[in-house]
Amino acid sequence: MTGNFGPELISTALKKAASAVGASEEFHPEVTRPRDPEHGDWASNAALVLSKTLGIAPRELAERLQHFIDLDEAGIAAIEVAGPGFLNFRLVDASIWSRVVEVLEANEDWGRVGGSSGQRVNVEFVSANPTGPLHVAHGRGAAIGDAVASLLEQVGDQVTREFYVNDAGRQILLLGESVGARFDELQGRPFSIPEGGYHGDYVVDVARSISEAVGEKVLDALDPKDRQKEIQDLAVEMLLEEQRCDLEAFGVHMDGFFSESSLYESGAIDNLLKLLKGRELVYEEEGATWLRTSNFGDEKDRVLIKGDGSFTYFLPDLAYHLDKAERNFDLAIDVWGADHQGHEQRMKAALGALDKPDLLEVLIIQLVTVMRGGEEAPMSKRAGSFVALRDLLDKTGRDVARYFFLMRRAEVHLNFDLDLALDTSETNPVYKIQYAHARMCSAFKKGGINEAEVPIDSEGLGLLSTDAERKVVLAVMKFPEVLVTAAKMRAPHIVCAYLEETASLVNSWYHQGNVDPALRILVESPERTARIKLARAVQITLRNGLHVLGLTAPRTLFREGT
Repeated sequence: MTGNFGPELISTALKKAASAVGASEEFHPEVTRPRDPEHGDWASNAALVLSKTLGIAPRELAERLQHFIDLDEAGIAAIEVAGPGFLNFRLVDASIWSRVVEVLEANEDWGRVGGSSGQRVNVEFVSANPTGPLHVAHGRGAAIGDAVASLLEQVGDQVTREFYVNDAGRQILLLGESVGARFDELQGRPFSIPEGGYHGDYVVDVARSISEAVGEKVLDALDPKDRQKEIQDLAVEMLLEEQRCDLEAFGVHMDGFFSESSLYESGAIDNLLKLLKGRELVYEEEGATWLRTSNFGDEKDRVLIKGDGSFTYFLPDLAYHLDKAERNFDLAIDVWGADHQGHEQRMKAALGALDKPDLLEVLIIQLVTVMRGGEEAPMSKRAGSFVALRDLLDKTGRDVARYFFLMRRAEVHLNFDLDLALDTSETNPVYKIQYAHARMCSAFKKGGINEAEVPIDSEGLGLLSTDAERKVVLAVMKFPEVLVTAAKMRAPHIVCAYLEETASLVNSWYHQGNVDPALRILVESPERTARIKLARAVQITLRNGLHVLGLTAPRTLFREGT
């Protein structure tokens, strides 16, 4: 819902001007935001791009382009030639104020672009082994995966959020044996945790829950092999349910949970092996079965079946992604932990070999260290050697935890500053944004205004004149393009930065009334109606931005500050 405004009109005017000075009709000028807002509302490097082709010095060419631009047609108040030949544009104020109406009309759809013809996208994230509680690194992956999915929905894609349950393989056997050992311990029998097994107190909790749910006599009556399998299955079920509950508490709702074991039961892995052999993509060497991924861009071939006959995790993973293609997804975005970085190349090579070269896109999430007082926070006894997501949520709450996971680029290590997270002042970026939203809500409440009945028209908007008001409107107008950029780059942190910047401008605008009462939103003045409309546009923008990130937009906060 960006409308024919600003960059579109300027680009059209620039193209006409470029044609007038001899540029090809194929030339399409780029219009971007200047790094420093003081330089203007929009900028273009068109003169620098065309200079060599036309044989004209960039600054001279910029001046010629400036001469041929119709200011009224482009909605421009002024053009400045800057530096070596940049063109800086300042929009006509009236055209800026009028766009507030667009926000009011769109309301909950403000920021949403595109329609229902987007791609079908499977976003798979978290996908933790059901062998223990979710830890903070899972939390970061959950926040980023969920936010990326929301951003794709904003630009018109049809998104499915999916959790891949790794409920097969050696780690599941170790879990079953570890819980079984703790079950014996609870019954006063000799026990031994297997090498590489699980030691956290949660293992004891699971053993106790199984004992209470099924009964030790029932389990002890089973054949030892059947007893171990029953304990293993129950442990996986309980821990997966705990992970589901933790995700729901974190505000993440999965559309589906896909079980790795179902690939074995359905015959998908056997069918994949037949397909690979039929295409002569596999060979036997040193007792193992190899896939010829080196023929498709991988640095070397990869083992599918080891010499002992067991599968590498590469084989079921490939079968799982083929299943995504068979479910008619156009794109599969996987959010993986840092330990999976080397797996991306081989997966893409294998999918290329199966005529699915563009199916997979991978986001790598780096690790999280929870810090307090400049030092790493103590570990959770229940979880063992890591900080459980649930423990962090209990301390910070959902909104703060999600925002802190989102506000840095996924590919960099995150030091989660617990001291800042627990700060309820505007120093905490989450609260700064939420306070800005709550202040708008407070203004409506104090004025006895039903925000849903704020007039959706441009009447009075032209009376807005302060620099603070102009900056707020321009920030609000950036919202759709920010979402498009963030969706394209799979980068929720861009939205965080935008919301913080916008909240700072909004808070400055709000506080100017403390310095000059005539500038307060609700003061009786010719500008009152326009300021109420602007406050509503701000409220809508901040609310929608917070919701895209999976955060709440509270109408009141315990501590609003000054």
